[in-house]
Amino acid sequence: MDDVIIIGGSFAGLAAALQLGRARRKITVLDTGLPRNRFAGHSHGLLGRDHKPPLDILAEARQQLARYQTIRLVNARADSISGAIDDFSVLTADGESLAARRLILSYGVVDQMPDVPGFAEGWGRSIIPCPYCDGFEVADQHWGLVWSGPQSHNQVRLFHDWTDTLTVLADGHEIPSDIRADLARRKIAVVDGRITEIASPGGHNAVAMLDNGSRVAVDILFAHPRNKPSASLHESLGLATVDTPLGIVLKVDERRETSMPGIYAAGDLTNPQLPSVTTASWQGAMAGIFAQQSMLA
Repeated sequence: MDDVIIIGGSFAGLAAALQLGRARRKITVLDTGLPRNRFAGHSHGLLGRDHKPPLDILAEARQQLARYQTIRLVNARADSISGAIDDFSVLTADGESLAARRLILSYGVVDQMPDVPGFAEGWGRSIIPCPYCDGFEVADQHWGLVWSGPQSHNQVRLFHDWTDTLTVLADGHEIPSDIRADLARRKIAVVDGRITEIASPGGHNAVAMLDNGSRVAVDILFAHPRNKPSASLHESLGLATVDTPLGIVLKVDERRETSMPGIYAAGDLTNPQLPSVTTASWQGAMAGIFAQQSMLA
């Protein structure tokens, strides 16, 4: 029996594995090899690994974990979970049955691409969600923001640290008059009409075609599509969740433990508001530490 099975081997999962491996705990990491940021050319904001391709960072992390003999990395998907604290069972898609005292869920989320031609193709390159991740590289350029709801108003305020040139694409949303007045005060253009297609001519550039015939060209386009957990294991377990403007996340306490004793969670699966490799790594490390401490005699 393992001490801990970690489901999801991206930044949060591997950070948890590192802490547990250094504590000489026996663990298995299950991973499908499809991290959320695989579409991005570079990852930013991670100390010591700034502006490095995310897949390269993960590959190096796995190489470093190889020195810990109690860590087993398995390329497999977890199909089901059963049991309770000190006696969990995980069945993989390959038919392997694993047992562990604790579980860490770090299988992340998937972004739900809108049915707009060109959106998925530009995602992570000309269409991005996070100014902390990529804003520095496109600072002082013309930014576009696809309006997605009331939370977009705060994004407008946030973006001013990077650029003074911003165009809001309403994309069919009814933006209240008081918010429109505030946008006008900030000298931010609002373009009405629903987006029907997005072209990415090269680099970060994006051109949005609207149903009213308008075309809006920007140097970078920010958008915040809803996301959902990349697996449904938490549903079968009945774990408590929280509905946020961007999607469903798992509810955890200050020790990263979910509503079921012995199951911890970290990364984008618990934090859609500020997704980054830094926060995912920190949360994963803490989940590993708290899981280890919960098993002390």
